[in-house]
Amino acid sequence: MPDPMISFYPGPSQVYPEVPQFVKDAYEAGLLSANHRSQEFVEVSMNTLRLLREKLNIPEDYSIFFASSATECWEIISQSLVKTGSCHFYNGAFGEKWYHYALKLQPNAMAYPFTLEQALPLPDETLPDWAELIAVTHNETSNGTAVDRRILATIKKQYPDKLLAVDATSSMAGAALDFLLADVWYASVQKCFGLPAGMAVLICSPQAMDHAAKIGERNHYNSLLYLQDMMQKYQTTYTPNVLNIYLLMRIMDMRPDIRVTEQKLKQRFGQLRQCIAKLSDVRLLVQDEGLCSLTVIPFMAKKHKIDELRSLAKEQGMVLGNGYGKWKETSLRIANFPALSDANILRLQQFLLTQPS
Repeated sequence: MPDPMISFYPGPSQVYPEVPQFVKDAYEAGLLSANHRSQEFVEVSMNTLRLLREKLNIPEDYSIFFASSATECWEIISQSLVKTGSCHFYNGAFGEKWYHYALKLQPNAMAYPFTLEQALPLPDETLPDWAELIAVTHNETSNGTAVDRRILATIKKQYPDKLLAVDATSSMAGAALDFLLADVWYASVQKCFGLPAGMAVLICSPQAMDHAAKIGERNHYNSLLYLQDMMQKYQTTYTPNVLNIYLLMRIMDMRPDIRVTEQKLKQRFGQLRQCIAKLSDVRLLVQDEGLCSLTVIPFMAKKHKIDELRSLAKEQGMVLGNGYGKWKETSLRIANFPALSDANILRLQQFLLTQPS
């Protein structure tokens, strides 16, 4: 049987090699057929929340919920945390999609786009008073940019009465996030958590939950207040992805503290960028390292070069991530996620270094 392909796609991406055994363990323990109101599930849910707090340093007074996807988190935020409007700062496709999704649910969503090689511009005093929430994409998967924590801190200090919501889809569980800098954080598990797609983690501050209570929205199965009611019993409002919750528990149990993970990814980030920079007729999409994502590294070339690199990598058992949006045909994205082993990364580096420079 041939060796499985190594996926450097930035989501869904490589899962941890322990996942098949953990699935077997879940089956043998009867969890795949366990009732989601049972004590067996409650114990898994309780332990998963405990491990998330412990390994990612999530504050004890922040609430943690399970959702089906980051896209569902967009819906929950606009339904339950926004009554009059929101402001969306973005420089890529997923931040823009969040803005357009919010527009479907509340017409007072306002867009504040900025450029790829520009730091997120700090909001000035012209932000409308009626805007309750500021939306920021911490790690833009489409173009490999990231927002510095100091910018998040300044926004929160400048607008203490507005909620700050952060899309951390391709950075949570890879980067050491300071959760106190924002009120809402969310991420899907198919990226830095190293799990199969089909679940997301949503994290809310006490201020966010107080605001949800003031709005009082309870009209949907995924209304935040309803999620809170059920999570007080370590349960969900719907039949959840029990397997992925169990897998998340097992993965977080084996993971080190997030600061250890981040340090490893930083080292690999520098090595990968150096290898890419040596390729002929190729350039890194984001030149300024201060604007770069730690976990998604994109580079550009002419279409024929991109097609050639993708094909050669596949022959050697590696899947490179396609570009996204306007860079789909002329770029590749490399995932630098924790589930990829050092041996996987070394194999990719050796491949890159054997290409013409």
